[in-house]
Amino acid sequence: MTQTFTAADKLRCAEREVRQRRRVYAGLVASNRMKQADADREIACMEAIASDYRVQAVAEKPDLFAAAEARRG
Repeated sequence: MTQTFTAADKLRCAEREVRQRRRVYAGLVASNRMKQADADREIACMEAIASDYRVQAVAEKPDLFAAAEARRG
């Protein structure tokens, strides 16, 4: 079965991933299993992905005012 995901779905997932990385990477850095610079880069990359999907989600959102205007004709 093929699932379709909206930009808003992907945005929520990317935002969850950012929060998860912040929690997990802090522990990895504290235990010297990850360098802070690497953690910062990975988090920044996921934040950029979330930002991309944020733009797409706004573009996907229907313009309710335009729809109402079209109905009034």
